[in-house]
Amino acid sequence: MADTKIEVPELKDELNIPRIEENATAHYKCFPAKEDHMLKTGFPGKRVEDWKEKAIIKLGEILKNSQSLKVFMDICVKCGSCTDKCHYFLGTKDPKNMPVARQDLLRKIYKKYFTIAGKLTPGLIGAEELSEDVLDDWYSYFYQCSECRRCSVFCPYGIDTAEVTMAAREIMNAIGVGQKYTIEIIAKVESMGNNLGIPKPALEGTLEVLEEDIKDDTGIDVKIPLDVTGAEVLLIAPSADLFSEPHIYSLMGYAKVFHQAGVSWTLSSYASEFANFGLFIGNIEHMQKIAQRIADQARELNVKRIIVGECGHAWRVAYSFWNTLIGPFDNLDPKYKTPTHICEFTNDLIKRGALKLDKSANDNYTVTMHDSCNVARASRMGDKAGGQFEIPRDLIRASCNKFVEMDTNTTMEKTFCCGGGGGLLSEEIMELRVRGTLPRAQSLKQVMDNDGVNFMAMICAICKAQFSTVLPYYNIDRELVGGVHQLISNAIVVGAKS
Repeated sequence: MADTKIEVPELKDELNIPRIEENATAHYKCFPAKEDHMLKTGFPGKRVEDWKEKAIIKLGEILKNSQSLKVFMDICVKCGSCTDKCHYFLGTKDPKNMPVARQDLLRKIYKKYFTIAGKLTPGLIGAEELSEDVLDDWYSYFYQCSECRRCSVFCPYGIDTAEVTMAAREIMNAIGVGQKYTIEIIAKVESMGNNLGIPKPALEGTLEVLEEDIKDDTGIDVKIPLDVTGAEVLLIAPSADLFSEPHIYSLMGYAKVFHQAGVSWTLSSYASEFANFGLFIGNIEHMQKIAQRIADQARELNVKRIIVGECGHAWRVAYSFWNTLIGPFDNLDPKYKTPTHICEFTNDLIKRGALKLDKSANDNYTVTMHDSCNVARASRMGDKAGGQFEIPRDLIRASCNKFVEMDTNTTMEKTFCCGGGGGLLSEEIMELRVRGTLPRAQSLKQVMDNDGVNFMAMICAICKAQFSTVLPYYNIDRELVGGVHQLISNAIVVGAKS
């Protein structure tokens, strides 16, 4: 049941720019990271005494290593193009959730300590001393940004608010001010191999149950292999695919695809996580450390290629960063692209006639597609621009008879965030998550009412978890949420030969 204490915004016929409410969400605070988790991840266990000096030094280091951040700090002209593009501003009405205002929380410190004008005439250019109040605002509002980058699409200068948020979080972690959810998960994946802290025996047991479920459904033994040396494919999936609903149905879909294609594959208990929360805190070292487990397992298990599952931000890390973080992949077969998304793999098989799909198996659904932020605005699939939009939709159309698009101002590169990305999928800020979902819930409700949509497909583990939890607050059934490969799983004819 949804928590009735949370004030849920009303869904209307159209999305309106709200009247601002100063400091409406200043009280939203994520739980602080535990001291032992901070220490395990290489950060101070608690806020250091000379935190102001350390924070300014850290900002200087980031500016030195990131020319783009310096440009973003200098180039904003306050045109207002981004102000109504953030789902959190639209849902909370707090003006500090306007992307430009959130950027200014860091920009005013940059101006004070790193510009001549800010040092000489701070009041004239909006420069400000770093203080307890500023740090308090940083901790509130930089954890009210999901790093979705929607505002950047509309910014005439391409200012990337996500990069500003990452920099602020990196500074806070460096002075011992960490957020529990992201730091705890990074500590888990670096020690256990996955975000959920699932040990190998539990993973083995879960996979056996899923194999039995597939056998009961199809009458055919479809294996979900673990730690097999010499398989052709190492599949790296988000750990939610291994343990949670509706995610597991996509994993079952992957398994059926590999089985039907006759491709040997394996999961890894050592690298049982595709997600990479190093991205969310802007820390390259942790991004590299988490991703390295995957490269190490590809070598250890002597596979030919790496295919990855349905996870939005992790696809961004893989697509944009793997080559420099953990490459070169000279141990893999050069015939195949590294990484390959499971959607690319399945789509290629369908186009070559290697899979038989029965669309009528999904006739109980009228399907729409939610584009996940990091897939939409920070990656590509296939061999042409826009493939990250077309390939998942091709899979939906191949497995379903009824597909409907939501408002085009809310899809593809203009897609709205689910409201739980960027390390914000934590219980203590549930009201923020509910409010952040408002734009997507509204466009979804429109196609539910007008077109009978009863299934929203996506290729992101965080989106699945967020929507499954939050949509019931809007009186939308959580069963409407699922993966693209959940639809493939329903439609694929296992055992048939084309």
